Amino acid sequence: MIPTSAPNLSELARLRELARHSHTVITQHQDPGGAYPAAPTFSAYRGYAWLRDGSFTAEGISRYGDVASAGRFHDWVDGVLRRRRAQVDDLRAALARGETPSPEAMLPTRFTFDGQNGSDPWWDFQTDGYGMWLWSVITHAARHGLDLARWQAGIDVAVDYLIAFWDRPCYDWWEEHVEQRHVSTLGAIYGGLVAVAPHTSTPVLEVAGRIRTLVETEGVHDGHLAKWLGSSAVDGSLPSCVVPFGLVAPGSQLAGGTLAAVAQELDVDGGVHRFTADVFYGGGQWILLSALLGWNLAAAGDTVGAWRHLRWIADQADENGDLPEQVGHRLLHPDSREEWVARWGTVASPLLWSHGMYLILADELGITDKDA
Repeated sequence: MIPTSAPNLSELARLRELARHSHTVITQHQDPGGAYPAAPTFSAYRGYAWLRDGSFTAEGISRYGDVASAGRFHDWVDGVLRRRRAQVDDLRAALARGETPSPEAMLPTRFTFDGQNGSDPWWDFQTDGYGMWLWSVITHAARHGLDLARWQAGIDVAVDYLIAFWDRPCYDWWEEHVEQRHVSTLGAIYGGLVAVAPHTSTPVLEVAGRIRTLVETEGVHDGHLAKWLGSSAVDGSLPSCVVPFGLVAPGSQLAGGTLAAVAQELDVDGGVHRFTADVFYGGGQWILLSALLGWNLAAAGDTVGAWRHLRWIADQADENGDLPEQVGHRLLHPDSREEWVARWGTVASPLLWSHGMYLILADELGITDKDA
């Protein structure tokens, strides 16, 4: 049954066409080795793939029914992690000796398409992507009835790495504040560990329980999740702790408080900002965060709210149907925009993560029309 907030036939055709174009953008730019480029033409991202971006992009592609493309991405990550088995073993051995490995010694957040570390400086120590990939690969395999043995070696590396370093401060989704323990990062790790629990003998649920206790004790402010432990700020990534990662139970008071706080502070006309102090390109509204909030609303039964975000996203596509990283209609700090344009050029477009998140929300609302 189509909800009353659903689009008419003409609008539905437009939304389905954007889903088809999103699939095309993602698969045409996918590297032959399986990596999903973050943004194929953007100066600072060109030539690199992130586990964070790619895990959500692969989820969108998997939902769209392209088992082969998502599988090639997971093959690529598996290979990346297999080659770092010895590095993770060395890091764990150092930790067992009471040493604290430097951020530079940790696994990176982004890789070249051939699976190597980048050669240029970056804010590299981020653990969220490893949890996200566990969630993504296991969800993909379950959806399509695939044998996880295909990716087991990489899964084992990711599990060992997260079990050892889950509680260490690192950069967040936005590659900022390496000194903090970020709630969205902890949520991603939690989601990955819970997803992998039936497929490993490692006591991952023990660590997942510790993450939940830590966040409930130090990561909640005024009835909502906080940007990092001990903070009162809100972040647009926090809904991920509800759906898909389940750190906070959907429908709970804390879930409702978190979604409400994000909507109140960061949602303007359906477009969601990252956080109120954001100065990156002036602090615009992010496609992927609008889809994330819409995904959560759809899962909570608020289809009117979810359609609102899907329509807003579709309205941001350019004449070719490409979706950018962010749009500048309502900048939080407009005076800072030109600094970033001068440094890196115009905003990244297309951003594959934006297209992947559109596919997720479109599928959640049942309008992807995969067979059309």
